[in-house]
Amino acid sequence: MMPASSTARSTASSTATSTAPLDPVATPAPGPTLVLDSLRRRMRAMHSLYADALATMTLDHINHFEREGVLPIAFSLFHYTNMQDVSFAVISGEPVLWDAGWQSRVGMAIDDHGKERPVSDMIHQRIGDADAFGAYQRAVFGRTEAWLAALDAGELTRVIVPRPLPPVLSDTFSARVAGPEGITVLDALECWIYQHGLRHMGEIELARGLVGLGGMTS
Repeated sequence: MMPASSTARSTASSTATSTAPLDPVATPAPGPTLVLDSLRRRMRAMHSLYADALATMTLDHINHFEREGVLPIAFSLFHYTNMQDVSFAVISGEPVLWDAGWQSRVGMAIDDHGKERPVSDMIHQRIGDADAFGAYQRAVFGRTEAWLAALDAGELTRVIVPRPLPPVLSDTFSARVAGPEGITVLDALECWIYQHGLRHMGEIELARGLVGLGGMTS
């Protein structure tokens, strides 16, 4: 006969097992699927910071020039959005959205994201039409999120830039993250889009303080 204490433990264990939730949604998904789910949620959250920032600024805030050597919010907004447009094209193989039509609508003072240009050039960046820029940003962000929603988790390990990395990428954060095979889809999404977006959001939050506005989160 089983000792009373053992019986009690067995009964408790049986009871706990029988009353445990059976909803499969409550069970964490394995490896790549879990990573992809997290990336989708983080990307949406990061994009929402940009949407909220834009909705709470006037064109004067966006184009404010603090002093020599300090980039305006207009630079950070356009640089990041346009770089996501370009980066997404490299990752997905789809064409870049930005074209002469968008430039005509948005009216960028400098029709360039500025990655390869000095600060002395890009301090002159200005956005002509904030509403048109917002439409462009929503098109870029929406396309990225829709693509991610349909992405198969197995694609995350696909190498898109094999080693040796080209000079244009050799001094980037993604080069530090990349594994021995090169930059994967996951590396690119995390570095070129997600991490890059948070980095420039930090610039925007700091610059908002210079024009009397607050940050985007507590």
